[in-house]
Amino acid sequence: MAHRRTFSARHPDMGHLALQSPPLTPPLSFAEFSTQLSSRKLKSYWFKTTFLALFVLAVVSVYVLLVAQPSLSPISFLESDGSKAGSSSSRISSEAFRAALRQKRPTGGNTSNSNAERPQITLDAQQELAAVSSFIVSLPQNVIPSSVDPSQPIDPQLVLDFDTRSPQAPDEVATVVHDVWARNPVLLYSKFHSPVSRELKEMLANMHLRPEPTIIEVDQRPDEDVLAPMLFRLTSTTELPILLVGGRVVGSMQEIRYLNTKGELRRMISNAGGVVDGAKKKKGKH
Repeated sequence: MAHRRTFSARHPDMGHLALQSPPLTPPLSFAEFSTQLSSRKLKSYWFKTTFLALFVLAVVSVYVLLVAQPSLSPISFLESDGSKAGSSSSRISSEAFRAALRQKRPTGGNTSNSNAERPQITLDAQQELAAVSSFIVSLPQNVIPSSVDPSQPIDPQLVLDFDTRSPQAPDEVATVVHDVWARNPVLLYSKFHSPVSRELKEMLANMHLRPEPTIIEVDQRPDEDVLAPMLFRLTSTTELPILLVGGRVVGSMQEIRYLNTKGELRRMISNAGGVVDGAKKKKGKH
């Protein structure tokens, strides 16, 4: 006989069963849901408001800086009596401002004005010869202006690079005279198309001088018409070439040949600071 299940077996007592699953999350109340929704809306609102404010500020700044371009009002100067200038007509003029600056400058700042009132330095023949020679040998493009009268003393300011009216001008001239002959103990004002000049150049070349002779080809220069008669006046000669040793004229070609034969020309060059056979000795060391 088949076993018949009882009612209790078919329908167990649910009150005695142990629930293994966790309890369900309690449902969210309407008040809490409203609070969270309001918080999200508030954050979104402040974010949009902040972004809009920054955007407006940027637009205003660009307009002010690039479009409006406001100009600052100039600061008014004080009048000489100490009162503040209230209108454009009472503002100090540029000329008065410069005059006020000159009055406030120390005494040393007026040297240029005081020098303009001083007489220009006067050069003797030796100083003028040194100044002209220094000007010519300094740069190849230095030329004597064609407006210069070679029969008259040259304007010192044309050939000297300092203020010839300053109190230091005499000392500056002495420095120029010393330096030009120290750097150019042998200086030859030559004539390129001249047999006498070629002879003199060969004579000097055979001495192997150090420093080498400085040679100025007068007839190859654009200022020949001014320079040549100026040199004749300063050296009391009448023709080229003109040989200067230590800034002094050696003499005519005939006198130079004689001095060279006696060995006096070499001695003169050595006394002027040149080294005879110096280039030859220097070459032998290598």
